[in-house]
Amino acid sequence: MKWSLPMTRPQTAILHYTAPPIVGGVEVVIKAHAREFVKAGYPVTVIAGRGERKALPPGVGFIRIPEIDSRYGEVAEVSAELEQGEIPAAFHALVNRLIESLGAHLGQFDNVIVHNVFTKHFNLPLTAALHYLLDAGEIRRCIAWCHDFSWASPSSRSKVHPGYPWDLLREHRSDVTYVAVSQRRRRTLATLFGCPLKQIRVVYNGVDPRGLLGLSAEGYTLIERLGLLESDLVLLMPVRVTRAKNIEFALEVVAALKAHSYRAELVVTGPPDPHDAESIAYLRSLQDLRRQLGVEQEMRFVFEAGPNPDQPYTIDARVVADLYRISDVVFLPSRREGFGMPVLEAALVGSLIVCTAVPAAEEIGGADVIQFSLEETPGQVAERILVWAERSRRHRLRRRVRQDYTWRAIFQRDIQPLLHSEMSDAVYAGMD
Repeated sequence: MKWSLPMTRPQTAILHYTAPPIVGGVEVVIKAHAREFVKAGYPVTVIAGRGERKALPPGVGFIRIPEIDSRYGEVAEVSAELEQGEIPAAFHALVNRLIESLGAHLGQFDNVIVHNVFTKHFNLPLTAALHYLLDAGEIRRCIAWCHDFSWASPSSRSKVHPGYPWDLLREHRSDVTYVAVSQRRRRTLATLFGCPLKQIRVVYNGVDPRGLLGLSAEGYTLIERLGLLESDLVLLMPVRVTRAKNIEFALEVVAALKAHSYRAELVVTGPPDPHDAESIAYLRSLQDLRRQLGVEQEMRFVFEAGPNPDQPYTIDARVVADLYRISDVVFLPSRREGFGMPVLEAALVGSLIVCTAVPAAEEIGGADVIQFSLEETPGQVAERILVWAERSRRHRLRRRVRQDYTWRAIFQRDIQPLLHSEMSDAVYAGMD
């Protein structure tokens, strides 16, 4: 669902006990979220008791309030007594200090995203201070991001006790938007709060394709420019533009895949020879065929996909390797090859190999590659690829993750609407 976003981007604070470079699961999530805020043009500031601005993505603000840290000296001492069911006098003094410190900052933000503080016992003075500020109307909009729950945890249940302030950790507030990180956590939290499931939203964690796949900055930028992460199937032809590579057959296969409503994308990595009239003529015929088949978006030559579309673009072996790692199928419909190096390269990165009987496929790949004859029609080859794609559990999951569960996809689909209250309510109403 597409939404028209207001021109003014809301100011958002992300609050947690600690921030990077402190190592922890929540810190990883915060850094990833903050990165996507900046990329999307949203002002964002991290507020934590420990952390460093330089460990956060460029453009992210940082405010350090030491008493937010669960291991801050006075906080740790108070927490030790609270875990025993005692409320020390220092508790109230800490609450008041946190009210003053937080109150000086939180009023400037349109959204305050609070990780775990509303459901974990690690810093109950902080939890109490946030409740006070909410009651006083000093937080415009609060989003409680709930990863873990002390009242429902076997390891933490003995550290919380009936009454104030521990009951704050199982109190549902109508003025707070609650987010759980999985459906299972959502059910647990709804039971803890005694509220309907629909009052808790689910936003999953995500993955960073560039970091996980070791993609270079240039390669990742190209992958984004080509829209490969959104494709159902990425077919790679790591070849130059010559007639021996039979690229016109590949175009017909892509057209057949498109006829099945499959979002396939074919990428040819190499350029034509600018000094060879035959190579240029072949390129022009391929461009004409691409237009006739209606697959101008589905088939891309890298050399015409640079940052400046009017300038030829060439890539080195490092970026070709990036394209290998993001591809699902290495496709080689060659009429002739002396060996077929892409067969080995595709095997090493784990891509499916679909090819004619090139020597590397016949002599090394054997039954572990999909070979076809050029006597088969493009439609028949497309059918074989589709059968594999729909039967392969590995491919189905990979496709689902790269399309729906990258940090960017999650930000655009789930987090961005949360930042605009009117959009958030409409999106969520459409989900339940």
